Amino acid sequence: MSATQLDVTRPQVDELSHRRQIAAWLLVCAAMVFAMVVLGGVTRLTGSGLSMVEWDPIFGIVPPLDEAQWDAVFEKYQASPEYQKINIGMDLAGFKRIFLVEYAHRVLGRTIGIVFLLPLLFFFATRRIPPGLAPKLVALFVLGGLQGLLGWYMVKSGLVDNPHVSPYRLTAHLMLAVALYGYMIWVALGLLSQGPQRANGPGPWLRRYATALLGWVFLTMASGGFVAGLKAGLAYNTFPLMEGRWIPSGIWDLQPGYRNLFENVATVQFDHRVAAITAFVGILVLWLMGSGRMPSRGARYALHGLALMGVVQVGLGIATLLHRVPVPLAAAHQAGALVVFTLTLVVSQRLRSAQAV
Repeated sequence: MSATQLDVTRPQVDELSHRRQIAAWLLVCAAMVFAMVVLGGVTRLTGSGLSMVEWDPIFGIVPPLDEAQWDAVFEKYQASPEYQKINIGMDLAGFKRIFLVEYAHRVLGRTIGIVFLLPLLFFFATRRIPPGLAPKLVALFVLGGLQGLLGWYMVKSGLVDNPHVSPYRLTAHLMLAVALYGYMIWVALGLLSQGPQRANGPGPWLRRYATALLGWVFLTMASGGFVAGLKAGLAYNTFPLMEGRWIPSGIWDLQPGYRNLFENVATVQFDHRVAAITAFVGILVLWLMGSGRMPSRGARYALHGLALMGVVQVGLGIATLLHRVPVPLAAAHQAGALVVFTLTLVVSQRLRSAQAV
């Protein structure tokens, strides 16, 4: 190979290497966000979310280190509505358990910010970011910052007379995290894409269907956020019927009517059941239609995994409901929802990136 050919090839090799480095970094960050979402679910399920009534964004990384510091933090919690109305009589040992769960959740969030920001600055400084990618990465950083602010805004809603976080704020916090997670993976997959993958690519109808299914899975997770926010999983613990009926009574009791979709326990749980079953049927339809039309082996594996995970997730949801939301099952159900979302996103992205030659 001549020196001229080497000069032409080297920039191409460097660009490919840079794309892979950035994709790997984004996937690591996405994995951390996945853990953050699951840990956030555990925080909610264990009643830990309101244990930290203060949060210093600069020095709050240091937890209480001795009994005097623990006593001071516990004293502040004892003045909060949650202690006075729900956890009255809790001892210091019980407080430490819930405090450390919420502390871990907040520290992980800060760690994600650092793991994202420092490599981002490095990639900018070394000019490794491909053309057109910089706005996407900046958008991810801004969304991450907004997610932190939204988390504190959510917590503040429970530090008032009614010691329960707003289901609207909780769902918004959850779904912004899912959107951030999904966008990270989408951008990373785009960086790893090798261009045309199959001469006889999938039809546009299949791409549109997969995209619509991805949106529906996202909405199903949002409906699950309202179930969590209202603790609706502690009611109607039978399946498939609710109060011995397919459609429970009282689902339109609140006025104005739209409030039932977000604030009525019966309606919120019913809607989540319908959305989840519809998503499951949609996954099976995609699997039946798309098994022989995937543009690559990886996309085909993702589709098969999605069908299998759909079955697992439905089973986890039913088990969580029948057993009245035990923490391990409920956390597994939330993690399962993220896996379903991830696999749907992978299939959708691969179908959209595939090009007929």
